[in-house]
Amino acid sequence: MASSSLHVDSAAVHAGRDDLAGLGVHALPIDLSSTNPLPDVELGGHSYEVIAGGGHPPADGSSVYARLWNPTVARFEKGLARLEGGADAVAFASGMAAVTAALLTLTSAHRRHIVAVRPLYGGTDHLLASGLLGTTTTFCAPERIASSVRADTAAVFLETPANPTLELVDIADAVAQADGVPVVVDNTFATPVLQRPLAHGAAMSLHSATKYIGGHGDAVGGVIACDDDLATALRRTRAITGGILHPMAAYLLHRGLPTLPTRVRVQQSTAHEVAAWLTTHPAVERVHHPSLPGADPSGLIGRQMHGPGAMIGVVLTGGFPVAAALTTAVSLFTHAVSLGGVDSLIQHPAALTHRPVTAEARPSEALVRLSIGLENAADLIADLDRALSLAARQVPSPAGAGTRVRP
Repeated sequence: MASSSLHVDSAAVHAGRDDLAGLGVHALPIDLSSTNPLPDVELGGHSYEVIAGGGHPPADGSSVYARLWNPTVARFEKGLARLEGGADAVAFASGMAAVTAALLTLTSAHRRHIVAVRPLYGGTDHLLASGLLGTTTTFCAPERIASSVRADTAAVFLETPANPTLELVDIADAVAQADGVPVVVDNTFATPVLQRPLAHGAAMSLHSATKYIGGHGDAVGGVIACDDDLATALRRTRAITGGILHPMAAYLLHRGLPTLPTRVRVQQSTAHEVAAWLTTHPAVERVHHPSLPGADPSGLIGRQMHGPGAMIGVVLTGGFPVAAALTTAVSLFTHAVSLGGVDSLIQHPAALTHRPVTAEARPSEALVRLSIGLENAADLIADLDRALSLAARQVPSPAGAGTRVRP
């Protein structure tokens, strides 16, 4: 059956497994080879040239070396591409390795300017602001993309829903404003279950696969879905820079795909319930979740997204002291960075994931970020209710509410 005709639930189960029957296996195989036998010098050299140039190993040749190609990684790439509706995908050792490769691939000697829509994940924001890759960046709001694009602009980079305040960006509108400049969308929070950026004109759909794709907090990786030409260019970049995903991580991330739709839907439903409850709590000043009134003014849910996702931003009335106290007062939530796993996490972005971001773009110090897992909604609400009361008692005076995380 053609992959395009399958529902995402069915596609997720079978994606990237087309060759298993021919191999005589049912479970995903893992190839841990660091090097591969060469048929002879001529075919070995030809294989190296093809793969290092971004191509696939020749049928009569060799995979040569694990920095260039690995079949376990390639199988995961096919699976993710199928879910994203892309022609191909390229996997990397981490989400930030994928971001770096995307920027290196799209820039050139004459195009080294990036337009970036804030807010972004702190690591991405820091990389762009640092100029480490020889690029300059104009940060802007979504409606300012067109006026920020220049003759030397190589890419427009955006994230939707955005980290950590869950703003939504109209991808098709961003593509129209970019006017031919490739648009890269960080799709980590939405996953291909809820959003397919390529279908709205984006050139690349990027994931920190560490998060929802893997879903169990036991593998680090990044992956980009795109067309064939960009995949070839990304593989060339990966071969040169050495950022390929490890095969064991590829196996674990691929194993996460079959349960991805089910996990995301359950987590999303629970997040909606938790977010609605948080809006009623006296210790909460504001809740960020796309399901809440006013959070989706452009009507992107239903048009661009299939749902609001399972991430929540919570601004506490007691400011930083209460926010910091809450992260350690919870018991069912784990105080840790990352997101998208089967267990619920809480963290303070301004102090951690967004610490390197410039002061004017850093999230509120009163904000904590919740990643909702597969626990029961009533249990999570009870944990937050108890922890909010405890955090407020630990910080009885509002005098320190303005204390900053860093100068």
